[in-house]
Amino acid sequence: MIKIENLSIGYLQKNHTKVVASDFNATLNGGELTCLIGANGVGKSTLLRTLSAFQPPLAGHIYVNGKELSRYTDKELARIIGVVLTKRPHIANMTVTEMIGLGRSPYTGFWGTLDSEDTKIVNEAIQLVGIEDLADRMIQTLSDGEKQKVMIAKALAQQTPVIYLDEPTAFLDFPSKVEMMQLLLRLSRETGKTIFLSTHDLELALQIADRLWLMDRTEGLTVGTPRELADSGHLGRYIERKKGIRFDAENLVIHIKKD
Repeated sequence: MIKIENLSIGYLQKNHTKVVASDFNATLNGGELTCLIGANGVGKSTLLRTLSAFQPPLAGHIYVNGKELSRYTDKELARIIGVVLTKRPHIANMTVTEMIGLGRSPYTGFWGTLDSEDTKIVNEAIQLVGIEDLADRMIQTLSDGEKQKVMIAKALAQQTPVIYLDEPTAFLDFPSKVEMMQLLLRLSRETGKTIFLSTHDLELALQIADRLWLMDRTEGLTVGTPRELADSGHLGRYIERKKGIRFDAENLVIHIKKD
């Protein structure tokens, strides 16, 4: 579904170009949950913005279904890529169902009226995420975890084959983090979508992700299953870069030394 070749990311500033990372090569597959991990400031959000066409690459290529990302129109991209950001929606006086209905705007226009088929798709998205009990609630009455589920349902209603999520488990308690990751894994299986997310919840990613993209300042981008990255030593070098942390590569478990 997604392929990147010799990709360099960063920013065009007034007097120079700031390169955040370069020479990335990787693919994202349908029906898989892929997690993007790496230290703070390594460029994970920049990579997500670049893959989402929110900012252009400095060099290299991004292909979606064999077509260069830059060749898609905005309208076409809205039907191909859905994005769920960490920032919560500051919207009041709108029900959950109405918010999810906004996911149909690439097909109806922002102020378009939903027809029976649109309404069916919205209801199916609500059922997939399992938030039927929230359908008539007002957005401002929801918890952070509930709002995140609503935004995922909105992305599902958009009916894109690709969904990117930026830190979807941020600000959630641990049980809610687990529930969110399990939900995303299930959705990748049931819908066949390409689901790609950035996360700092490394232990959850090790247990749940089909594939990891590990960004590192010195080693660049390394891609593989958690088992593959553990066996190659990449996860150990990343996790144990700080004193007092030990990675059990055999069992994919992180230990913290107490003294």
